Amino acid sequence: MIKVVKFGGSSLASAEQFKKACAIINMEEARRFVVPSAPGKRDSSDTKVTDMLYQAYELAANDQPFNDALKAIKTRYDEIIYGLGLEISLDYEFKKIAENFKVKAGKDYAASRGEYLNGRIMAAYLNREFIDAAEVIRFDDDGLYDARVTEKLMRKRLEGLDGAVIPGFYGAFADGRVKTFSRGGSDITGSIVAGAIKAEVYENWTDVSGFMVADPRIIDNPETIDTITYKELRELAYMGASVLHEEAIFPVRKEGIPINIRNTNAPEDKGTWIVESTAQKPRFTITGIAGKKGFCSVNIEKELMNSEIGFGRKVLQAFEDYGISFEHVPSGIDTMTVFVHQDHFMDKEQKVVSAIHRLAEPDSIEIESDLALIAVVGRGMKSTRGTAGRIFSALAHSNVNVKMIDQGSSELNIIIGVQNQDFETAIKAIYDIFVMANL
Repeated sequence: MIKVVKFGGSSLASAEQFKKACAIINMEEARRFVVPSAPGKRDSSDTKVTDMLYQAYELAANDQPFNDALKAIKTRYDEIIYGLGLEISLDYEFKKIAENFKVKAGKDYAASRGEYLNGRIMAAYLNREFIDAAEVIRFDDDGLYDARVTEKLMRKRLEGLDGAVIPGFYGAFADGRVKTFSRGGSDITGSIVAGAIKAEVYENWTDVSGFMVADPRIIDNPETIDTITYKELRELAYMGASVLHEEAIFPVRKEGIPINIRNTNAPEDKGTWIVESTAQKPRFTITGIAGKKGFCSVNIEKELMNSEIGFGRKVLQAFEDYGISFEHVPSGIDTMTVFVHQDHFMDKEQKVVSAIHRLAEPDSIEIESDLALIAVVGRGMKSTRGTAGRIFSALAHSNVNVKMIDQGSSELNIIIGVQNQDFETAIKAIYDIFVMANL
């Protein structure tokens, strides 16, 4: 059995956390390939090393002195090395980083050094081979992840190895220039490694014991999800649930590899399993609740709209022409509503309105701002009658006015629109009716 294990920044923020992570790795022989993140915050007042690197590079990019900023970063790593009792030095690596900062090697290069250096330390502590992610993860000329080339490089490099440490978050163009994924991209690296070697399991170790049914900043001690499907996770991640990077599921989904979200500080907890499909029935009708604030609704009315061929296309073209993506488009007989991100829309709203009038000739257009969208997701909803009715009842009981409700054809999710001010109240009401009432 082969497992790929990825550890997040909070799991590697100090020597003490490093020891916990490495003890977990050594508990099972199957945990052969390790993907580390850069050191995260040691406490709430601390700064992540990636942010420190961004700040140092900004000084360099503006031709300002940056050596003191780099020294502060080196101190963080030296403390970890000393705490682990290692006799290695990162002097050469930091000398090279300083040289590359001077020639302005780029923000991606700067940010990637956090994972690179942590990978060096972890490889030394575990006595495993270090593999620079720039050698095995490839981006194309447009800056997009190249799965085909990466798979070939990764498989060839890892073939025959008993174990290795591959830093997360970055790869490189064909010419060697470093390119990073978006923030949280170490999750993607772990998934890529797991997919390339066809691991049995991809373990993602973080500072929580799995995926929560709802945001713990809104619900006190929410229940943990035991098992969630890739599709359910995609819906929740897109709407703001952030335990795992939403793109991390693609490389493993193709190979049918499950992801296990685990807690470095509570390794005895089983965590959450993310799988392609399952016969296991969820504990509750819903699997999870997630949402975001800050949306606008653009309501377009026109008599006999439903019989006019191409009306929807014309409306959406107005948004496309001004570079605005839409979230949801519920419609009625004579109405069509487009939900968009408020901060993307506000500066262009009158241009879009004019374009809709020009292209679709509606009777009227009304805009409403300060809205929130909430996704109620669950494979159990498909076989349960009255789910939408229970949601309406719970929200009405909590005096929350529903602005929109939209159920996907898969019956996997229901999207509810409410005012920003009702966002937290709505989530609590939904959680209470589906979770607290069934404990």
